[in-house]
Amino acid sequence: MGGFFGVAAKGDCVFDLFYGTDYHSHLGTRRAGLAVYDSKKGFDRAIHNIESTNFRPKFDKDILNMRGNLGIGCISDYEPQPLIVRSHHGTYAITTVGKINNAEEITERVFSGSHSHFMELSGGDINPTELVAALIDQKDTIAEGIRYVQMTIKGSLTLLLMTKEGIYAARDRYGRTPVSIGRKERAFCVCFESFSYLNLGYRNVRELGPGEVVYITPEGVDNVLPPLDQMRICTFLWIYYGFPASSYEGINVEDARYICGQKLAERDLRRGNIDPDVVAGIPDSGVAHAVGYSNRSGVPYSRPFVKYTPTWPRSFMPTIQSRRDLIAKMKLIPIRELIEGRKLLLIDDSIVRGTQLRETTDYLYRSGAKEVHIRPACPPLLFGCKYLNFSRSDSEKELITRRVIERLERQAEIPQETLTEYIDPDSDRYHAMLEEIRKDLHFTSLHYHRLDDMIEAFDIEPCKLCTYCWSGKE
Repeated sequence: MGGFFGVAAKGDCVFDLFYGTDYHSHLGTRRAGLAVYDSKKGFDRAIHNIESTNFRPKFDKDILNMRGNLGIGCISDYEPQPLIVRSHHGTYAITTVGKINNAEEITERVFSGSHSHFMELSGGDINPTELVAALIDQKDTIAEGIRYVQMTIKGSLTLLLMTKEGIYAARDRYGRTPVSIGRKERAFCVCFESFSYLNLGYRNVRELGPGEVVYITPEGVDNVLPPLDQMRICTFLWIYYGFPASSYEGINVEDARYICGQKLAERDLRRGNIDPDVVAGIPDSGVAHAVGYSNRSGVPYSRPFVKYTPTWPRSFMPTIQSRRDLIAKMKLIPIRELIEGRKLLLIDDSIVRGTQLRETTDYLYRSGAKEVHIRPACPPLLFGCKYLNFSRSDSEKELITRRVIERLERQAEIPQETLTEYIDPDSDRYHAMLEEIRKDLHFTSLHYHRLDDMIEAFDIEPCKLCTYCWSGKE
């Protein structure tokens, strides 16, 4: 994933840019960058690796020397950015959020049209943001270039592009990721996470529609290209990686998680076959789901383990699987007095590979838990994300669901019609898959959130939600 923040102000914007960008740190921990423009100093930029520390200490010295009334910043889990580009459009800075699935095809298209070149990243890949800039530069205007990018890229692409006069903000063609605009006296801002500007004195203006492009200056926000008709916003924004204080399409993350938890509880109440002593959420995103479950079911909410937040980052961020597993284990501190002799019901946002949750479950048993019931807050993940790569899986075969299905079917390649049965929560194959996962991960019971129940938790038309990772439907 990744996130960004931009400011167009009548005075210096560096303070707001620094803290607004920092408020996106939960979305990535590999690279971060700031770019500003000042009428006297011109463009200035700083990029740092933030894998071993967080954003603020890396940039606190840079911002002492930076100044400008325009600025964009980003948190990235892959490429270094923002980039500063000189082209026939003039000089501009650009940052992107998304995933380009047809990068090789686009690169060859650029090469065939001109004698262009790209700087390779250390792994041999081309910087996706540089590739986006190359596409924009093929058109006569920046606005035309942005729409060309939106129509050319397969995957997703949301961007900020800063010229000497203002900032273009463009939301993904299908609105898979959000863009929000804030306003205060003498300044406008634009960002991924809508909460990021609240403590800086901005108030909400509006969200961009899918594919919409605007141009932001210190004086106002101008519409450049209108919204497109179709939306497929990522549902996992509310389930997992969105920050609790944010809202997307007018739906608050924390409130949506409460409702999801209530739906899980209602389904369990209809089953009527478990009687836990307490319900708990796996920190951080599972907590609100557990609160909703507790409120609806009447089962007391408890915290049998707590997250040591001062130094441990979120576990999905590091690029090496063994390191992710270590962090997941080290960051959770058990409270034996709240575990011993109890029947626990735990809610996690999802189960991807299952390794971390199995270790947590085994530790709870060793700490004296009588039972450990698991309720993931979303349906089984059966397909790797094409658009945001939130799970960081190198292959769908890493998903525990796919490994179990291959074992049940005794073949590596599963026909689509067979997968369809595993998606259906009322089918025999689905229940066989759940039972195998339950046994593999040592749970007392396992029931995922049903897709139909989960969608009901969001006050948005189902056709506007992307559910590909669960349903396989684009």
